[in-house]
Amino acid sequence: MLARPASSRRPGTLAANCGFADGSKATRNMSLFSTEATEITSLRKLRDAETQCTRCPLYRDATQVVPGEGPISAALMLVGEQPGNDEDLAGKPFVGPAGRVLDRALADAGLDRSKVFVTNAVKHFKFELRGKRRLHKRPNAYEIERCRWWLDLERAIVKPELVVALGATAARSLLNRTVSIAAVRGKILEAGDGMRLAVTIHPSYLLRIIERADKEQEYRRFVGDLRMCKQALREAA
Repeated sequence: MLARPASSRRPGTLAANCGFADGSKATRNMSLFSTEATEITSLRKLRDAETQCTRCPLYRDATQVVPGEGPISAALMLVGEQPGNDEDLAGKPFVGPAGRVLDRALADAGLDRSKVFVTNAVKHFKFELRGKRRLHKRPNAYEIERCRWWLDLERAIVKPELVVALGATAARSLLNRTVSIAAVRGKILEAGDGMRLAVTIHPSYLLRIIERADKEQEYRRFVGDLRMCKQALREAA
């Protein structure tokens, strides 16, 4: 993985009320440099704050919050949708079946996961019970918006050179609008706050493809997207 050059890039405005278990609030659309935001200046402080989050009802049924994971110096940040069952139990992102697909794809693309910051647009597991099984349920627009504050803080602290949205939910959170993956895939987008963004599929999509040939073809495209990101980082260095 390429070393990241020094950067002063910071996302512009944090979106929304920050609600904590102790009842404290922050102001809507507060600046990144407000008192509440600047108190969270490290990943450790961010994780401590996330454990108290009550910004949406998802915290009530989840086992625990699942914060992002990776080095603060990461040039590349990967953003998924939300934790799955395995992640909810472990408290770590991308450790289940989709995580294993991601690990393999990163390795095939020549990227070292230990040097990548991996997180999710929504930090608590949303699910529905089917007997004793907890099945994934997609976050709604309200839940995505309420959790964007944490993702903005992660970006502000890590300051990645490039962010990769894994799937439509992550893209919606990062761009604050719905996009078609097919329309933006294979491109490096420039967001209004200076963020450079690539959009690709979520690795869980590969697990749902039944036909082996189709699965292998889509996997190669996924690896190709990650290689494009690696090349973009190299060119920016």
